[in-house]
Parts: sequence; structure tokens; C-alpha cells
Amino acid sequence: MSKRTEKTIVDIAEELKLSVSTVSRALNDNPNISARTKEKVKKMARKLGYRPNALAAGLRNNKSKTIGLIVPRISMFFPAAISTIIQNKLQEHGYNLIICQSNDSYEQEVALVNTLYSARVDGLVVSTTLYTTDFSHFDVFKDNHIPLVFFDRVPKDYNVKVIKGDDYLGGHTATSHLIGKGCRDIVHISGPLSCNLYLERVAGYKSALQQNRLPFKKSRVFYHELTRDNAWATCEKIFAQRPYPDGIFASNDTTAITIMQYCRRIGLRVPEDLKIVGYSNDPRTEIVTPPVTSVDQYPAMMGERVVAALIELITSKQTTTPRYSQEIIPIQLIARESTASAVPAGKKK
Repeated sequence: MSKRTEKTIVDIAEELKLSVSTVSRALNDNPNISARTKEKVKKMARKLGYRPNALAAGLRNNKSKTIGLIVPRISMFFPAAISTIIQNKLQEHGYNLIICQSNDSYEQEVALVNTLYSARVDGLVVSTTLYTTDFSHFDVFKDNHIPLVFFDRVPKDYNVKVIKGDDYLGGHTATSHLIGKGCRDIVHISGPLSCNLYLERVAGYKSALQQNRLPFKKSRVFYHELTRDNAWATCEKIFAQRPYPDGIFASNDTTAITIMQYCRRIGLRVPEDLKIVGYSNDPRTEIVTPPVTSVDQYPAMMGERVVAALIELITSKQTTTPRYSQEIIPIQLIARESTASAVPAGKKK
């Protein structure tokens, strides 16, 4: 079977007995070409199966009209929600999006950065892996003045534009909410401290305890990737012996929901015996029983601000070394039944 030959504007020109330049201008809706000629050219292009060569056009114009996006895992609620917003907003500005996932592998992240640079993207948006502490692989974008924006999981000491949630306030608010509901022995389940998110949420947790004159106990904080399996294993440690905690602040909703499942298994009542707060306001938190209190990170707002910052960098055509700048997206605690106050005896809900 013979290999299919790609049709070019030269083929269209030969079929219509027009110049290549006329065909090119017609395909690009040049106002100097008549509507009748444009229609003839586009009709022939469809007939021949002509496909524009975006890469070649990008090389000529030094613009690919494509943005690269690297997220840890597209299966997680927060990155998935932001990716959708970023794609939709970029399309409004005439840009396409290439979405890549690092799977929380530093080596994979490095490879993806090099691949997207080779693909001549006009900008790069990144939420880093849990373990990224060396950001030198992004230097190729900075050195060549290609716009670079980090969001959510971000560097602290790297001269780039950063857009992140208020994770310190999130940790403080979640813990204070549990304290306000009467909890005095609060466990915190955190991600690895190599990631900015969890450093700040732990700091917020500690601060809330301190402000309420409650002791910080190292034995009441657990650090690991926030998967269901890890959460289940941590529950086995927490509830292996008494006294049980009366509150748990989990740094993601997958962990919070897993804790509820574990409590159901061992006959512990939520919220009567244990109150739980999650993080991210994953839609699942509303449909489980009981619904889970969670911290909303406003992914739509963050996604919109990421695109706004990127477009600003692209249009400004900055040729100097970028400086560190940070934008903080607010958080809001969404209170649900997993932290509801106990109903006094003899009273109905």
C-alpha cells in the first residue's frame, strides 16, 4: 500500500491555475482576495484533503500559537478543573494547549520540559511534582525569554511568575474550624514537605493549635503521598490504640473520604465521634454520607489568573530576566455535616 502524500498549497494552485501566493492569501482570508476566489480555494482544499502545516507556519512567524501545560496527575480533581479553565481561556486568545502529566516523577517532568521546548511552545504553565526542588531544567525557557508561569505547586526561590492558593490560611482555617467545633486532639495528614503546599498547610495547622493553646504533637502528624492506599494505612496507625483523636484535618479530599470509609468499618461515627475536614472541595465531598467539610481553592479563579498572567507575559515581549512575583488566590472553608456540632440530648435536628 503506497504512502499517502500530503497535499500542499502548490497542489491547490495547480488545480485552480492560480499563483501559490494567491492560494495562501485566500486560505488566510486576506481582504485583498475576493470572496469568490476564497470559496473556490477552500472548496478545492477540502476536496484534496489539504491540511495546514502549523509547525511550518510557526517556524516562519516564530509563533506556534501553542502553550504547554504540565500537571502532576490529570486524574486529580484540582489539576483537572484548572486544566479545563486554562484550555478554554487560551482558546479565547487564539492559543491551543498541549496537556502533559508528570505522574509526580521529577525525571518525567524534566523530559516533558525539554519536549515542550523542542515543540516551540509560546509559553509554559506548570504545577510541579511533589519532589521538585531543583528547577534548573526550566532555565531553557527563562534564558530564551519564553513566558513561564507556575501555579499551585510552585518554587519559592526561582525568578518566575507564581500563582498559588493561600495554603497557610487554608491550614489555619481548617484547624480552627475543628477547634471551634470542640475538637482538642486533632490529627493532620499531610503530603511530603518537599512541596510548598504541605509546608504551608502544616504551618497553618501548628499556628491554629498555638493560638488556641493546644499542644503540637509530632505523633499526630503524618506525611505521605495523599493516595487512598496511604490514607487507609495511616488510619490503621491512628486507630490502632486509644485515645482516638476527635478531629482530623486531611490535606486532600481523597484522604478525607477514605478516613470516613475507615471509620464506618470500625464503627466510629462521623461527626459524633470524629470530625473531618478535607481540602480542595472535590465534588465527591458533597455526595458522600455524611458530606465532607472541605477547603475550596477556587480552581476557576486560579485558572483564569494563570491565563491572564501568561497572556500578559506574551504580549509584553519581555526580554529581561524575569523577577519573582507572587499572586495569592483566596480560600474558603465549606462547612458540611462531617464537622456538624453534636445535637443535645432530647432535641431534634
